Amino acid sequence: MKKAGKIIGSILVGILILALVAGAGGMYYFKSYLPNTVAPKSFPQIDGEIKVDGLEGTVDIYRDAMGIPHIYATTSHDLFFAQGYVHAQDRFWQMDAWQHIGSGRLSEMFGAGQVETDAFLRTLGWRQTAEAEWDGLGSESRAILQAYTDGVNAYLKDHTDTALSLEYAVLGLLSPDYEITEWTPVNSLTWGKAMAWDLRGNMGEEIERAVLLKTLTPEQVAQLFPAYPQDHPVIVDNIAEFSPAANPPAFTQSDISLETLSAVEQNVAALDSFLGPWNDGIGSNSWAVSGKLTDTGMPLLANDPHLGIQMPSIWYQVGLHCIEKTEDCPFEVAGFSFAGVPGVIIGHNEKIAWGFTNVGPDVMDLYIEKVNPENPNQYEVNGEWVDFETREESIQVVGGEAVTLTVRSTRHGPVISETYGPIKDQGDPDDEEFEAFKDRAGIELPEQYVIALAWTALTPSTPFEAIWGFDQAQNWEEFREAASNFHVPAQNLLYADVDGNIGYQMPGMIPIRSKGDGTVPVPGWTDEYEWTGMIPFEELPYTFNPDEGYIATANNQVPPNDYPNFITYDWDYGFRADRIVNMIQSAPNKIDIAYIQKMHGDSYDANGAVFVPLLLNLELDSNLNPALDTLKNWDYQAQADSTSAAVFNAFWRALLQNTFNDDLPERYWPDGGSRWNEAMRNMVKDSKDPFWDDKTTTDVIETMDYVMKKSFADGVAELKDMYGNNMDKWVWGDMHASTFRNATLGESGVFLIEDLFNRGPFPTSGGEAIVNATGWSVIDGYETSWLPSMRMIVDLGDLDNSLTVHTTGQSGHAYSDHYADMAPLWAGIQYYPMWWNQESVIEDSEGHLQLVP
Repeated sequence: MKKAGKIIGSILVGILILALVAGAGGMYYFKSYLPNTVAPKSFPQIDGEIKVDGLEGTVDIYRDAMGIPHIYATTSHDLFFAQGYVHAQDRFWQMDAWQHIGSGRLSEMFGAGQVETDAFLRTLGWRQTAEAEWDGLGSESRAILQAYTDGVNAYLKDHTDTALSLEYAVLGLLSPDYEITEWTPVNSLTWGKAMAWDLRGNMGEEIERAVLLKTLTPEQVAQLFPAYPQDHPVIVDNIAEFSPAANPPAFTQSDISLETLSAVEQNVAALDSFLGPWNDGIGSNSWAVSGKLTDTGMPLLANDPHLGIQMPSIWYQVGLHCIEKTEDCPFEVAGFSFAGVPGVIIGHNEKIAWGFTNVGPDVMDLYIEKVNPENPNQYEVNGEWVDFETREESIQVVGGEAVTLTVRSTRHGPVISETYGPIKDQGDPDDEEFEAFKDRAGIELPEQYVIALAWTALTPSTPFEAIWGFDQAQNWEEFREAASNFHVPAQNLLYADVDGNIGYQMPGMIPIRSKGDGTVPVPGWTDEYEWTGMIPFEELPYTFNPDEGYIATANNQVPPNDYPNFITYDWDYGFRADRIVNMIQSAPNKIDIAYIQKMHGDSYDANGAVFVPLLLNLELDSNLNPALDTLKNWDYQAQADSTSAAVFNAFWRALLQNTFNDDLPERYWPDGGSRWNEAMRNMVKDSKDPFWDDKTTTDVIETMDYVMKKSFADGVAELKDMYGNNMDKWVWGDMHASTFRNATLGESGVFLIEDLFNRGPFPTSGGEAIVNATGWSVIDGYETSWLPSMRMIVDLGDLDNSLTVHTTGQSGHAYSDHYADMAPLWAGIQYYPMWWNQESVIEDSEGHLQLVP
């Protein structure tokens, strides 16, 4: 949902301009009436008493000074009922938008411009999968979801439109016929599919490799996709019971045509406008330090998940407390939830704490399915024609006519080539484009075919049952038992407990392939490339109380090199993990919470350590010396107030562009991240590597020194163009600022709308492949585009001493005091208490609401 506003904005502009040209009244409407009169109508009641149908007893909800609710109930039903109620109080617009994405119903909110996106979402069938999950849930899980749903709907019963959120006032200009509908349990389950897509792994890299192999040698592609560096850590360094692994995959030229690869690429990118494009920064950091390394003698656990920048925060912090823990009410948990889903996703209970980072396994394959030329309703399986599974979808369009879609599926999954891209026409043998495509293809393709997607997330299996298991787990064994139900998206699960233990478990459905590694589309008409099963949970990597006394995960390689099962080739390259491990190992004293905070804010740029010494040895034009001088004593920390970081990153951006843009298709120009760090770290060993040469010049072969000199000059020129000649204004935090934009309306193109909902900019430290992972784009510019979506430090010696912060604020209501009050804290690597004891909660509370039957 990171860039949805760009799509929706193109629809809004025309309608809103008509409203504004009516005169000064339009300016008053947006600048005064909406903020001062309409917005407060949606602010939740946080004191007093509210009678609510459906409760079994009284529920107490204390809101602390940051607006975070701590819920106390006598039954599990009432606990999750109240969680649904407060989610709806604070974030219903966010919930409503998410559930329309998950169900492929965006056209019902935003009109005909979203029909194509809905068509692809319906083709993937997230809602059908979620409905199957609901049917397969046990009674306890169904009861949790139903109680939560009833709580949401209890709030909706008495609130609608602008009483729910200010955004509905703007939506009324676009879609006056839109009607809010009741929440359902399936709406909650579809959110798991959206997160699985957002954290889907390496399909983009697979397509990119296949495209690049058309024009580059396998050796050159291997340079751009280097193996995981041997001098960087793995998460689990010893799995002695398994036999050695096979050799890593070798990159060989794909026989699939560029047309097919481009179409597949378009399919994969279809949801980027709403859920954000995949890149290797989407991941997270987490580490646990055992008591033998800490000042208290008890573990500390830290986590900061990296997700796309958005407004409001993706997280909703909450405390869920059974007043008396019993078998019927076993929950005593605090941490971070998703608005729209019951339970706590990341956090701690009274015995254990846990955190997540993304594994990024290869769990998506594309199959070329041979279509019967005599009957387009059939496809081939092992020499026989079988019928496609089909279903009809009706896409309702607010203010317009419904659109009917026929979705076809094969034994591998949904047919995605009929929704988008040039391959949708290639099944017609009379089509001239199809004939040209066949001539250029490197394999014997069928006369008629479609492309089907196999993806583990389309097998019914919700991650939320595992989450509810974590919420209740009392020890490592119960935690692992819950983890065995965590299938998609696979996460690095970090663990610590009040008994002094630390642990790690990788869960997930990871396919075992009979042939190949899923790097390119493969024939689907035989069993040659089938998935033969999943890696058994017992064989997935884990560790418990390692001798080192710590565990660190940062999307880096999980198993040792001799692990026999293929998980993925495309790990993060471990620069963050290496820095985290180094900081733990080099801690000057016993590690305390203050040192963990320092680690969270660490902005050490490993690129600086590689390239600054090389720059200082170059003979540059004298007019560049003042900028070069800023690097002489730089500590390689990309802090917000650093001129050195501004100079270096401007150089780095130009260096990647000058080195690779002449060699690669524009859509694969380098965008930054750990892969490019490692590729460049390797390339500096050969100053005459062919990539240094500029292919656009014919009279000279450029070397590394030439490209570095040019890139430094280009970077300085860019800084002067942005900020003038006064180097005091060249400040990294301003270049790299974070602006939190409303996830649906925040990039509408109408400044009055954007001013209503967006907040910032906030000067920001950090960068790509840095522990303080605030991502930016070499292609698009320096503004923060993804970030630590929250930071959490759990003290297992005193849970009430834990600290946290998330990015914007607890409230989703523009102009609420808690809409953006966390943003300055987040930008400054500051925290607030993560209260656990009820006495602390009450003492810090700004409101006490009772829900009564």
